[in-house]
Amino acid sequence: MAKTKEEREHRRLEAKARAEKRKAAKDAAKQQKELHGDNDAATAADAKMNINDLRKNLPISKEHNSSLAMVTLPIDALSRVMRYLPAREWGAVSLTCTGLNLTLGGCRVSHISSRLMRREDEEGKQSTCGSMCLVGGLQLCVDRKEAQEILDRSFVGGGETNRLVSKKMKLSRKKNPNGDADADEYPAYARFVEEATLGYSAMQCSRDALFPTYVQGRFASCSPEHSLLRIGGGGNTASGPGGSGVASWGVGMRGQLGFGKREDEPEPRLLLSKIGWGVRIVQVAAGGGLVRVAHSLLLTSTGRVLSFGTAQYGALGHGYDAGKQLSDCLRPRYIDALKNEKCICVAAGELHSGVVTMDGDVYTFGEGFCGQLGLGDRRPQLLPKQVTLGGLEDECVNNMSMGCRHTLVTTDDGDVYSWGLGRFGVLGRSYTDFTYNNDVGMAVPEGEEGHVAGVAARPPPMQAAAMDNIINAANDDGTNDIMAALDALNLTLDDPSDQCYPKVIDSLQGVRCVGVSAGHRHSMVLDEFGGLYTFGSGASGALGHGDLQGQEYPIKVQEFDNMRVRIHQFSAGVDMSLAVDTQGTVYAWGKASEGRLGLGMGRLQTALPREVDVGDAKFKAVDVECGYVHSLIVGLDGSVYQCGGVGVDGKDDGQQDLDIEENQRGLPRLLSGFNIWHRIAEPKEKVVKEQWKKYGKYELKGRSKMLQEGVRSIG
Repeated sequence: MAKTKEEREHRRLEAKARAEKRKAAKDAAKQQKELHGDNDAATAADAKMNINDLRKNLPISKEHNSSLAMVTLPIDALSRVMRYLPAREWGAVSLTCTGLNLTLGGCRVSHISSRLMRREDEEGKQSTCGSMCLVGGLQLCVDRKEAQEILDRSFVGGGETNRLVSKKMKLSRKKNPNGDADADEYPAYARFVEEATLGYSAMQCSRDALFPTYVQGRFASCSPEHSLLRIGGGGNTASGPGGSGVASWGVGMRGQLGFGKREDEPEPRLLLSKIGWGVRIVQVAAGGGLVRVAHSLLLTSTGRVLSFGTAQYGALGHGYDAGKQLSDCLRPRYIDALKNEKCICVAAGELHSGVVTMDGDVYTFGEGFCGQLGLGDRRPQLLPKQVTLGGLEDECVNNMSMGCRHTLVTTDDGDVYSWGLGRFGVLGRSYTDFTYNNDVGMAVPEGEEGHVAGVAARPPPMQAAAMDNIINAANDDGTNDIMAALDALNLTLDDPSDQCYPKVIDSLQGVRCVGVSAGHRHSMVLDEFGGLYTFGSGASGALGHGDLQGQEYPIKVQEFDNMRVRIHQFSAGVDMSLAVDTQGTVYAWGKASEGRLGLGMGRLQTALPREVDVGDAKFKAVDVECGYVHSLIVGLDGSVYQCGGVGVDGKDDGQQDLDIEENQRGLPRLLSGFNIWHRIAEPKEKVVKEQWKKYGKYELKGRSKMLQEGVRSIG
């Protein structure tokens, strides 16, 4: 600010000169407009010329885009170029190059067929422009005509989903009903297809971080009580295409559905987006078992992990709250202990959970009494802790799966590590027994062994004096004294058994494994050529070897080799298994009662893989998930089928639709109105505003009447 009179006068004169200059420019523009007679075309041309001069002739218009090399390519050459672009980059090109937006609509079939069709030359070698799957490529379509049919089915899969349609698409449909009106929606479907077939999903946490190729919970996940399903998410910028939101349903008494209430949900319901702006969900994991506990994990594209449900034994990874309690979480909550780690995979067991980071490290937390955490002891872990034993610290882990009391992981080198309770042979290797086994076991489904199986060995009997020492130490809050008393009785949770730390499965040496699935009491492993190996309990024929015998070491399922079938995705549940081959056919084996496998109501179990028919000859599956009394099948068009069902609101398990015809009972049922990749409107939580209630004499009469009464009383 000017301090002297001369400086203030000088600043005033400068401001006056600027005002006069602006006025003169305005008058000149007005005279020029009158001279041209309000010629809109000339004015627009002058404006365009001025803008181009200011921006130094940048290609911002269709005229300038037409001179770009990509636009001048013929449609067949452009199709060959565009097929190498991932869905995310395809969408970026269609948004930034307005001249290519409509032209790209004709390249969709070529782009999608390169993800679905395995191409071979005259010598039988696979073409480089075909699928890049590790199992040798998919063949979900045989020609471009079938690829076009798949593309058309994707917009109507799942029935009426109320998907969002842009104004531009609506106008395009009116002008050309038979044209590429849905071209703008194609990047969303292409992203879904790439995740389903190639396993490609770019993570936002790093340029080099990619989602694992074979992983459980890519689109859906099941526990014995509830289910999680990726779905389109909101229609605003808070969610991306390809299924960015989450829907849940089933039993909700433990808060595992994430709606903020302990209520059951019979049908899928979309979670409200209170997890952050612009956050996409790329993996879901539903944990729980037959002991009536359940929790859920969600993985975002930024590498963060959310958990909710039962906090018992620390399975949520949040630790103690302010009141030194393990409080259940009824809504998704970020795990703060992992905020400095970028995760690429999550897994949930019955009472424990785990994550895999971008660097290939493994963190576990929750109940560890059976050594399922891999930390060298049988203690519970309330916060995530890295697994470093058994040489796993030097390995780069890319995939993880958790069962009832055991854990499986695969490494970049194709090795499989296992740890946890080795009962039934679920570890696929030999192991040493625990130091003592007091009530070490797992819940077994109904049947001949319908009880909690324990081991005969028990700790030595506790003397009365030793018990008094422990009670006194507990009353005095002496943790060290408690541990000393327990050590004196040989009741420590430290255990030298190799069930408590990771160990490689030696029998799979020489076989490069790419995927694992840990069930309730059996396990499954997939090799790079699509071969499936199973081991563990053979109850109800869950191993698929044609008998009910258990296996302590991995055995290849020969039935698939006999049919020359290669597996692409698979899942192990409670005494049942599902798999999808490279042509989209679903196979099921194991316990089949109550329609849980989609094989009908008349079959109780099957010891060999059987083909599952969903009632649609053109349906092709890309993913499957098993629970206890139900399972899910995800289609190439984004639709979802459910087999069996979880009893909610006090109802029995199984299909509860009484309107289904008798010949349709026990078969897969379409979840009508749901499609994974469709963009849908995000639901809004209803906020009930409470009306202001008047209490007391002042509120009832008002201020003026109270003043009048006060004046009368004084008078």
